[in-house]
Formats: sequence, C-alpha cells, structure tokens
Amino acid sequence: MRLLLPFSSPLSTTSPPSLPEHPPPSKIDCSGLTKIFKKSVIGTLTGALTLTLVLSSPIPSVAASIDPYLSMTPPSLSPDSSPEDCPNEEEADTEVLEDDVRPQLVTNEGIVEEAWEIVNDAFLDARSNRWSSETWQKRKEEILSSPIKSRSKAHEVIKKMLGSLGDQYTRFLSPDEFSRMSKYDITGIGINLREVSDGGGNAKLKVLGIVLDGPADIAGVKQGDEILAVNGVDVSGKSSFEVSSLLQGPSKTFVVLKVKHGKCGPLRTIKVQRQVNAQTPVSYRLEKVDNGKISVGYIRLKEFNALATKDLVIAMKRLQDKGASYFVMDLRDNLGGLVQAGIETAKLFLDEGDTVIYTAGRDTETQKTVVADKKPLITAPLIVMVNNRTASASEIVASALHDNCKAILVGERTYGKGLIQSVFELRDGSGVVVTIGKYVTPNHIDINGGGIEPDFRNLPAWDEVKERLSKCNTLQQS
Repeated sequence: MRLLLPFSSPLSTTSPPSLPEHPPPSKIDCSGLTKIFKKSVIGTLTGALTLTLVLSSPIPSVAASIDPYLSMTPPSLSPDSSPEDCPNEEEADTEVLEDDVRPQLVTNEGIVEEAWEIVNDAFLDARSNRWSSETWQKRKEEILSSPIKSRSKAHEVIKKMLGSLGDQYTRFLSPDEFSRMSKYDITGIGINLREVSDGGGNAKLKVLGIVLDGPADIAGVKQGDEILAVNGVDVSGKSSFEVSSLLQGPSKTFVVLKVKHGKCGPLRTIKVQRQVNAQTPVSYRLEKVDNGKISVGYIRLKEFNALATKDLVIAMKRLQDKGASYFVMDLRDNLGGLVQAGIETAKLFLDEGDTVIYTAGRDTETQKTVVADKKPLITAPLIVMVNNRTASASEIVASALHDNCKAILVGERTYGKGLIQSVFELRDGSGVVVTIGKYVTPNHIDINGGGIEPDFRNLPAWDEVKERLSKCNTLQQS
C-alpha cells in the first residue's frame, strides 16, 4: 500500500516566514468511506479541476518567533542512538511496509483485471447511479475475452474501461504520472509519511517515499524509517498530516527528527535543513466601516495548501490585536486544495462537537461524521464570500460555518464539487484515480452538482448579519 494524502486542486506547498498584509486582487463588491483498502492507495483526494497534490497543516501551538528550531543555525543535539545497532538492520530495511505490493511479473491481463477490481470494490457512482456489479462483471468478461498483447494496449484498455463509467474524476495515471505524484514533497524536507498499523490497534509513522538528494536523504533519513519525534515532540498518536505540519517551516531553517532505522533500530537523531518554496495563500487587511466605528478584518484565502490553516490563524490573531470585531473571509475563486486543510480551517470557527462534514461511500449505512474537537479561535460575526468558482475544500468550509450558524454566505452559488477520490497504484507502477465517496453538509445537503446557495447576493449591514446568526442559533438550539 502506498499512501500520500487527501487533496483537491492545484496548490503549492510550504512556507514563507511572513504573511502579506495587503488588499486581495479584487475588492469586495457591495452592490450587486467507508472501506479500508488493502490495495495500493495513494490517498483520498477531492480535486476540483486538476490532479495536483498539496498538503496543509494543523494549528501550530508555538509561534515562529519563539521556536528555537527556526534559527538559521543547527540546534545542538544530544546523542540518543541506541547502544547497539540492530544486527539485521539492512535486512529489516527491506521489510519497510508489511503490506506493500512487491515488484513482480504481471501480465497485461493482470493489470487490467487489477484496475477492474479496484472499481468493483470502491467506485461510487455519484452522478448517474447506473453502475452495478452485474454490468461491471460483464464488462470484465468482454474486455478479457481476447488477449492483450502489449502493456501500452493494456493501459489503453484501462482508460476506456474507466471512461465507460461516465465519471470525469475517475481516470488512469501512467507510470510517469504516478511516479511524479508519489515523489511529491509535502514537508519541505523531501519525504512523504504514511501511517502503518503495528498490529496492536495503534499506528506507526513511516517514511513512504524519499526524494533522492533531497534534504532528508542527504541528512541520512532512509526509506521505511519510523518517525518517533519532531523537534523533541513525541509524535505517537499523531496523523501523518499533523506530523507533516510539524516538519514544515521557513526555508534554510532546521528541523530535528528522531527516527528508528529498519525494523528493530537503531534510534538516531537527525537534523535536516528545510528547502521550501511555497507561498502563503493568505492575505489580509483591517478596514474601518460605519464612519470608523466598526473594525472589520478582511482575509482572502486563495487555496487550501500546506500553509492555509497555520497562516489563517496568524492573520486572525493579528487582526484581533488591531481591534477587529467582525471578519470577512473571502473564498471566491478558491477551487479547493487539501481537504484536510479545509476541515482544519472550519474547525477554527466551530464549537467543540459541531459537525464539520459527513462522508458517505457506496454503503449509505456507514456514513462517517467529522466533528470539531476544540473551542473556536474566534466567536465574532463572520461573512464568507463565495462565487461559482468556490469549490471542494472551500465548499466544506463554507457549508460547515453556515450550517453551524457561525457565518452567513454572500455572493453566488458555489461550484458543487463534493466527491472524494483515491489514487491506487497498480503492480506495473501505473495507477488509477477512482471516485469512492462524497461529502454531505451538516444540514445533510449533497454538495456535488448543486453547490451551496448563499444567504445574500450583496453584503448586508453588520446588524443584519448579527440578527441572522442569532436567529439561526435560536432555531438550532430549539
């Protein structure tokens, strides 16, 4: 199994040390799953328009200004290697991921059948609802009724087979496309992480992929290493998403990893210099309205990438310090990004226990609920700006805040992209992207296709915003 992470549209990856405090490109217009697969899955994603991987981060608890690991010189290290190396370390390193698909000879028909099985096990027909296992079985029999004489022909057969599903997001990835995706660096140090079961109900974090000659590779991190701590923080119980965020930081600064090589050691402490190039998706400014009586914090969020949640927290705190008592979050033209970044962003505004989103797969009886687990960062009245290019992760945020009476929506009906895709690796190094589920809002509205209708077309007065939110909360409580 090969896992990257969930995502949704074209984004960038990691972090500059400061946020731009300036107006966005356009002014506000005031006038007008159910199943866990044993196959090779790269990750759950919700792409709006294109297939690009991007990750985001949970809220950091330590500001950059007081983080000793954000210095430009390496922090001092205390040796904590185990007293004796594992005698079978080299052998253990080959046993990296116990359920990996090992390289092996596979026939052209075998590759086609593997792709067929993934669809048979996982595909959700969210549009036509015409898919059935019976017709899919007949499709397989037709395809395999004659020999497939070349690998390129097998790939063409898979493309046509997936195309017959009528789902624009379910598609084939060539070995080159899959390879580029699996090497995608979400951390700034050239590694991808994956959660691996330890067989006892807990998960270990292992290095799924490593960029050759990247920072981690040069520093001595190996494929299959288990990550134990980041900058002295024990990562037991943390998700790959959370640990990836801990690894992020400004370019040229250092991060310290405690890792275990192979299956039984040794333990090593390794310092790695970050190399990151992504830009913040957040810009913000403070505006005075009502003859200067009201201070409004305006925040534009262009995409949900690796920095979205972290930099949004910084922006909101700075605006609060400057006296902002109302907020506008502009999600217009935000096509999405990493779904988890959208979920973490929504949680910033929700009460503990509030529903962020529901996920549903082929089996409607096994719907899952994502809920907020902390108190909200702010409780001030909030407007969320949306338009017909507000999609995917952006729609998750907009619907979560709206349905929980934390914000009103202003603008146009959103795009309507609420499907979940996963990327599966085939045994010849190619892959398939398959729609496996969909998102449903806290008010049980299916986002996909219809989008979300705003409360207002144009910006209302803030008194009207407060009144609308108050009525919403009263109805919700009753």
